[in-house]
Amino acid sequence: MEFLELAKKRYSERSFDKSRPIEEEKLSKILEAGRVAPTACNFQPQKIYVIKSEDALWKAAKLTHTYNAPIVLLICYDTNVVWKNAREEGYNSGEQDASSVLTSMMYEAEDLGIHSLWIRGFNSKLVAEAFELPENIKPAMMLAIGYPTAESQPSPRHTDRKSLEDTIEEM
Repeated sequence: MEFLELAKKRYSERSFDKSRPIEEEKLSKILEAGRVAPTACNFQPQKIYVIKSEDALWKAAKLTHTYNAPIVLLICYDTNVVWKNAREEGYNSGEQDASSVLTSMMYEAEDLGIHSLWIRGFNSKLVAEAFELPENIKPAMMLAIGYPTAESQPSPRHTDRKSLEDTIEEM
């Protein structure tokens, strides 16, 4: 499938079939897509936690909506490794790098027939505490992945897109 077709087809899944596990070889491909994602100066500050035990999934579900996903990927970044902009005090590439990693994994999952949901509706400090993350590891977002249920369907807003003219400005 061409990338643009894949990007238009993909939607945020909110009805996962927890009884259908993701095959290990497919999970490995999804994780590999995150490993090779572009990051600032190729510093690769990402740290991905694969949440799949019942206990860990329960913890994640207490912190945010995971929609019964059989696997949740917690995408973090290491503040000791991120690129820091010398021209802007306090700026680092952690969130952007994590977004790049998540996006690559999200589209690889879609290409493999696995649906996903980008999750950011959580308190980072509570996630770090619940999963006992080291102080330098910052939770950025989660990616719930799994096969859809038979009732699965995209949001009615899925195909609503602004025109290019509304989103592009030439300078």
